[in-house]
Amino acid sequence: MKKQIAILVLAALMAAVSCDGFLSITPDDYISDEAVFTDDVLAEAAVANIYGRVEWGQNIDDSKSYIYLDEACWSNGSPDQTYGYSDDFLRVYDYSLIREINELILGFRAHGRTEKEGELRFLRAWTYFNMARCMGGMPLIGDKVYTYTAGMDVTELQVPRCKEYEIYDYIIAECDSVAKMLPVEPSVNGARAVKWTALALKARAALYAASLAKYNSEMAAPLTTPGGSVGIPASMADGYYEKALDAAKKIIESNKYELYKANADLGQNFYEALTVKSGNKEVIWSMDGIYPGRVTFWSTNNFPTSHAEEESSTNLTPILNLVEAFEYTADRDGTLKIEDGGGAKILYDNEEDLFAGKDARLWGTVIYPGALLKGEPVVFQAGIAEPSGTGYTYRTGSAGEKADDGTLITSINGPFMTNDGQRNKSGFCVRKYLDETPKASTRQGSGMWFIRFRYAEILMIAAESSMELNHNDDALGYINEIRRRAGIQDLTGTLTIDDIIRERRVEFAFEDHRWWDMRRLRIAHLIWDGDAANPQAVHYALFPYRIHNPGNPDDGKWIFEKVATHMSAYPRWFQMRNYYNFLDQSWLSNNPKLEKNPYQ
Repeated sequence: MKKQIAILVLAALMAAVSCDGFLSITPDDYISDEAVFTDDVLAEAAVANIYGRVEWGQNIDDSKSYIYLDEACWSNGSPDQTYGYSDDFLRVYDYSLIREINELILGFRAHGRTEKEGELRFLRAWTYFNMARCMGGMPLIGDKVYTYTAGMDVTELQVPRCKEYEIYDYIIAECDSVAKMLPVEPSVNGARAVKWTALALKARAALYAASLAKYNSEMAAPLTTPGGSVGIPASMADGYYEKALDAAKKIIESNKYELYKANADLGQNFYEALTVKSGNKEVIWSMDGIYPGRVTFWSTNNFPTSHAEEESSTNLTPILNLVEAFEYTADRDGTLKIEDGGGAKILYDNEEDLFAGKDARLWGTVIYPGALLKGEPVVFQAGIAEPSGTGYTYRTGSAGEKADDGTLITSINGPFMTNDGQRNKSGFCVRKYLDETPKASTRQGSGMWFIRFRYAEILMIAAESSMELNHNDDALGYINEIRRRAGIQDLTGTLTIDDIIRERRVEFAFEDHRWWDMRRLRIAHLIWDGDAANPQAVHYALFPYRIHNPGNPDDGKWIFEKVATHMSAYPRWFQMRNYYNFLDQSWLSNNPKLEKNPYQ
C-alpha cells in the first residue's frame, strides 16, 4: 500500500493538477504514508490527483464528443461516417481508480482527516454514478482494497454485479453521509466538493433511478437481466423522485446558490453564467481550469475563422436542429421563418434579423449569422443569390472570395459544402464556453472551466420530480424561474415530460446531459431511429445567401436555405442495445460472475 500511495502522490505532484489553484508544490524523493495523510500539502496533492481523473462523458477537452448526438457536426475535413453507436460509447469502468480512492479513504480516516475522507467518498460515488448510467448495476466493493498476490485464490477478487437499484441506493446513501462531512460554504469556483455538491449528485442520481424505474417499465419490452443488474422495479419510481426533490429543495432553501443574473442583456447574461468565474453563485461543481496549468483548447479549436487568433478554428459547429429547439419569446415553435406559407423565400434586411425574438439562451449558446463576438459581427455567407425567374440562382466561391465588382461572394466563415479543414459547414459556431480573453484562442490555451453541476439543473430536477409526483404548481414554479431568466413566456397548464425534455435540451446544450436524458427516459431509439426521412435523426445546416441585384430594392437583403449537412453522412441510429454499454470481454473473462447486459 505504501508504494501505491507514494506513486499516486508523486504523480499528482509532478502533473501539478490544479483545482482552484490548490496545488503548486515540488515532489520529494520519497513520500511515506504518514506524510501523505498528515502533511497538508501532500494530502492536497493526493486529493487533487483524484479530482483530475474523473472527467468522463462529453466535455470541452474533447470537441468531437458532441457531434454524435443532435447538437453539432464536425467541420474539420471530410464527413463523419457515424451511423450507429459503438458498444463502448462514453463507457466508464475504472476499478483501479476506486482502489486508489479506497486506499486514501482508509488512510485519511485512520488519521481523523474527516473532510478529506468526505471529498474522496464523494469522488468515489461520482465514479460509481458514471459507471451506473453507462452499464447499470456494477460490483460494489465498499472500502475494501483488493490486492492480487501470486498463487492466491482469485475468486476473492471476482465480485458479482449488484442490482441496478442497489448501485443508485449506494450512491444516494454515500451522498447523504458525506454531506455531513464536507464544508457548508461553496468552494472557490466550485472546484471542490462541499455539502451541496454531494446533495446535487444525490438529486441527479435519484432522478436517474426514478426515470429508469418509470420509463423502462413503460416500454413494450422493458430492458432487464435475470440477475437484476439491469431493470429497476416501477414501484420504486416515486420513492426516488421524492429523494431527488428532497435533495434539490435542500440546495434551493440553503440560499447558497442562485441563477446568474448580473447582466441586463439576457443573451450575454446566459453566456456569462457559463464563463464568468468571479462572483458566479450558479456553479456548484466544476472541473476548473487555470492558465498556466490546466488549460483547454476549446476556444483555440472552435472560434469562428474571422475572429480566430490562430489558424485553428471552427472544428465543432452547432447544427440547425439545436438552433430550432430554442423557442421564440411568444411562440414555442422555434422553427426559423425562412419561407412564407406559399414556399417563397422571406427576405431579411440583416442576417441576424432571422433570429429576432428567439430565446435569449440561443445567443449565449450559439454564434448565429450576424451575431456579435468581441463586439464585431460574425458574418456567415455561403454565397450570393441572383434572381432567376421566380427563384434564385446561387453562386458560391472560396473563403473570402469577391466578384469583379468587389461584392463578397462567400464569407471566410462560409458555410461551405466542401471537405476543407477548419471551414464552417453548418452556418453556426459554438459560443458556450468560448473564452474571449486575449490569446485564449491561441495555442497557449484557456483556463476555462467545465461545469458539472449548476443551480439551473437543481431547479430542473425539482421541476421534473414535482411534475412526476403530481405537484404541478410547484413544477411550474421551478421551470418558469429558469424561463424568466431567458426572457420567454411562462409555461401554464399541466407540465409534461416533453416540456422537461425541451427545456433541458436548450438550457444544458454542450453540458453532457442530452445523451443521458435520452437514455434514462427511454426515447433515444425513437428520436435517433436511423431513418433518413426522420428530421430528428438527420443533421441540418443553415446556409445564408445575400441577394445580388444592383438597382433593385432587394439588393443586399438575405435569404436562407435549410440543407442536410454533408458532414454527417448518415442519420443518427440509436439501437435498443445502446441503452446499456456492453461489458468488455476481458472483464467477463477475468470475472465470470459478471452478468452480461441486454443484447450482449
